[in-house]
Amino acid sequence: MPRYDFKSIESRWQKYWEDNETFKAGDPSSATEKLYVLDMFPYPSGSGLHVGHPEGYTATDIVCRHARMNGRNVLHPMGWDSFGLPAEEHAVKTGTHPRETTEKNIGTFRRQLKMLGFSYDWSRELATTDEDYYRWTQWIFLQLFDTWYDAEHTWTGPDGEQRVGRGRPIAELPIPDDVAAAGDEAVRRYQDKRRLAYISEAPVNWCPGLGTVLANEEIVDGKSEVDGHPVERVALKQWMLRITAYADRLGSELDALNWPESIKLLQRNWIGRSTGAEVDFYIGTESFADWTSARGQQGWPEEASDDVLRVYTTRPDTLYGATYMVIAPEHPFVERLTTAEQSDAVQSYCRAASLKSDLDRTELAKEKTGVFTGSYAINPVNGQQVPIWVADYVLISYGTGAIMAVPAHDLRDFEFAVTFDLPIVQVVKPPESWEPSKDEKAAAAEVNGEQMTPFSGRGTSVNSGDLTGLPTDELKQKITAQLDDSGLGRSAVNYKLRDWLFSRQRYWGEPFPIWHELDADGNPTGLMRADEPAELPVLHPHMDDFQPTGTPEPMLSKADDSWLYKTAEDGTRLKRETNSMPQWAGSCWYFLRFCDNKNGEAFIDPALEKYWMPVDLYIGGAEHAVLHLLYSRFWHKVLFDRGHVSCPEPFHQLVNQGMILGDTDYSLTADDYEANAELIAERGLDPLRIRTDDGERVALRNPSDDSTKYCPLKDDQIEKRGRSVFLKGTELQLSGRTDKMSKSRRNVVNPDDVVKDYGADSLRLYEMFMGPLEQVKPWSMKGVEGVHRFLGRVWRMVIDDRAEELALHESVSDADPTADQLRVLHKTIKAVGDDIGKLSLNTAISRMMEFTNFMSHEDVRPKAVLQPFLLLLSPFAPHIAEELWAAIGNTDTLAYEPWPQYDESLLVEDTIELPVQINGKMRAKIQVASGLDREATQAAAEADPAVQKHLAGGNVVKVISVPGRMVNFVVK
Repeated sequence: MPRYDFKSIESRWQKYWEDNETFKAGDPSSATEKLYVLDMFPYPSGSGLHVGHPEGYTATDIVCRHARMNGRNVLHPMGWDSFGLPAEEHAVKTGTHPRETTEKNIGTFRRQLKMLGFSYDWSRELATTDEDYYRWTQWIFLQLFDTWYDAEHTWTGPDGEQRVGRGRPIAELPIPDDVAAAGDEAVRRYQDKRRLAYISEAPVNWCPGLGTVLANEEIVDGKSEVDGHPVERVALKQWMLRITAYADRLGSELDALNWPESIKLLQRNWIGRSTGAEVDFYIGTESFADWTSARGQQGWPEEASDDVLRVYTTRPDTLYGATYMVIAPEHPFVERLTTAEQSDAVQSYCRAASLKSDLDRTELAKEKTGVFTGSYAINPVNGQQVPIWVADYVLISYGTGAIMAVPAHDLRDFEFAVTFDLPIVQVVKPPESWEPSKDEKAAAAEVNGEQMTPFSGRGTSVNSGDLTGLPTDELKQKITAQLDDSGLGRSAVNYKLRDWLFSRQRYWGEPFPIWHELDADGNPTGLMRADEPAELPVLHPHMDDFQPTGTPEPMLSKADDSWLYKTAEDGTRLKRETNSMPQWAGSCWYFLRFCDNKNGEAFIDPALEKYWMPVDLYIGGAEHAVLHLLYSRFWHKVLFDRGHVSCPEPFHQLVNQGMILGDTDYSLTADDYEANAELIAERGLDPLRIRTDDGERVALRNPSDDSTKYCPLKDDQIEKRGRSVFLKGTELQLSGRTDKMSKSRRNVVNPDDVVKDYGADSLRLYEMFMGPLEQVKPWSMKGVEGVHRFLGRVWRMVIDDRAEELALHESVSDADPTADQLRVLHKTIKAVGDDIGKLSLNTAISRMMEFTNFMSHEDVRPKAVLQPFLLLLSPFAPHIAEELWAAIGNTDTLAYEPWPQYDESLLVEDTIELPVQINGKMRAKIQVASGLDREATQAAAEADPAVQKHLAGGNVVKVISVPGRMVNFVVK
């Protein structure tokens, strides 16, 4: 019996597509319009895909298949973001080389993606761990190392847009005369400080357990996201990338992109541009008067000297209200400013602060903590001494790591001042209409026996010397100008965005193509040399021991001397950089390499870059809304500035698919479980303890031989009583909820299981039918069963499932379509095409279901109607569409068949149904010709027997006849 055998159908067509390279991108030399569609680079984990992953992949596949049928040259590639800690942690535990683990995981992901029938151009496949890929990652790093940012350079790019600010070769950096006169070494050190890739001693998140530095986003509750190891803050010399130089362009050039406004806002907030002033508070030993006099003559120094604490403030108008200063626990002046009496307290405080994350120290901090250094600074506007405190609510990574505290007009400073009984001086008078905000009211406290509320808004200055009485905005400008004239401050722009920490201390990352010069004693001089491009790639050294060193000394420092050292032609002894690049590196530019992944001479052919870039549609999870996208845009802009790419932005349109949650899980409180454990055991249910925001709960699951398989309670195991849910046949009340899929909750659904039971087309179709692409949606196996039944109806609409051999249904023929069939077909063609264009893929499926319901009841089903429908279905369920296309009599794949076009004239109904009302109440429905005028519509209504019955004996005083809409008789 030729039933819908999805297993044989899907494997057969997947082999056909692979053997024939059906989806290989076409020749760019043709005049065909291109479409470059990209999925966000997946990390190939050992657990493989879960059903949340294919959601975005299915959407891009539908777009690509539709575009090919509309004659576009489509590039739809896939590859692997394959460096990273998980594979190395596996190596630590098992001794298996990370490359072996990585390639095994890639094999699993590749098999699963091919199993789902995605139309990727597999000839473009790449992995960041491929030597011929990370050769060019290292080459791009050398471009960053060779670039400085000229913020004042005005230029016009290949896109025709004029810009201010450009990354330029380091050889074009102007060298001051005094530096040039000091010789070659001084020039090199001057250049190294200004490169986009530079080394800096920075406070970092050091994880001894993993043996590496972690980014903030890799830490959860003060512990590593991988395996939950404690993290502490220490100062280390690290590679940094000067992304802050591009902060303005990264913010302003978002405007032209077709991205969700919410994502643009997230990026702008992350960049955090603000305008204000930099101000120096004096901490030197000479007289304050002598220092201010010298500053007035010399002007503002570009770099802060050791005799000042430089602060950045958005409110220079409040300088007269600065009553203390705070420096971050990591500030380099902490030890110097701490007096002997305060030494123990300060050291103890700084140690405690090193164990907190930035989030714990700022957003999550409920109480203000701090310690007095014992030292004072001098406020430059009034010459008053202010105490210097150390407090962890100030981060070394923001501004200068030091702040002037104005407690009367800053909520954090107010809370701190109240806690430690520090002076609070009002310097801004609120407007008469001022009402404290919710946060201001919450901060209010008793100060010197009186209730005081901080005011953080704009008003009129008080207690501000000769500047008293000025409005806030005017005072800001005036005091900044005075500071600038006296060399004590200057106007400045600041960003929340920090330079990118670009070092890791592990093995499984790209080695840096950098050498450090050594002196005669083998110690680094601080001078560096880069590998020549022809010497790339710098390969990993062979290692058998993957255990971290246990210290900040990187893993690669354990390599053989033959890898670590060499002597340059000029006799200088060199040591290779032993940090490795973070996982972010390879994912910053993969979209470029996909365009030209076999090129051994350049990272991309300029002609291919110009043809394929930018990416037309980029779909991925919102969790990458900031960092990956920001980092990629930064690298791309550097390459644009240096003339290596022709477009300033890599991704034209961005869409974030919503998260797919687990199926409905039924649970009970831990106490209820303990009281009913015996009953639950009798039912053969498997309890799983889960931590939630509401405390610990126990989820009830069905038992399974596979501990990883998700088996929630089924409908026949529960019963609803009103709004409550109970375990069937008991008084045990359950709570139903859906959660993010995760291994810890054991609610991950493996696509292998779904495909085994229902087929790839069912999985694809269900993922798109669940709801709008951008929304969060719960998984439901009942939903998969529903779309599988729909595909069965499509099969039976064309195939006779009662025949012994494969044969068309007896109603399928070469007959001419009826008017109704043509109308339904062309309405479906229009709706599905429009919906694909809007990525409203769930409604497109609904349209095809309506068509199937209609045609399944037709006694004659013309091929001329069925064939266009199969073309509409093919982007969504390509395997069954190909099979039925062949069954109807076609010999070639439908992948490049022209997309059906609709006839506007066939969308118009011949007849329409109109409601007829008597005094506003519907009394009948009539069939009339489409386009009938008012008088004829009224006459048709009057002729209807049901209407005549209701009009009998009454007096029609008014008739409201709206053609195509309704008729209403007003009767007395």
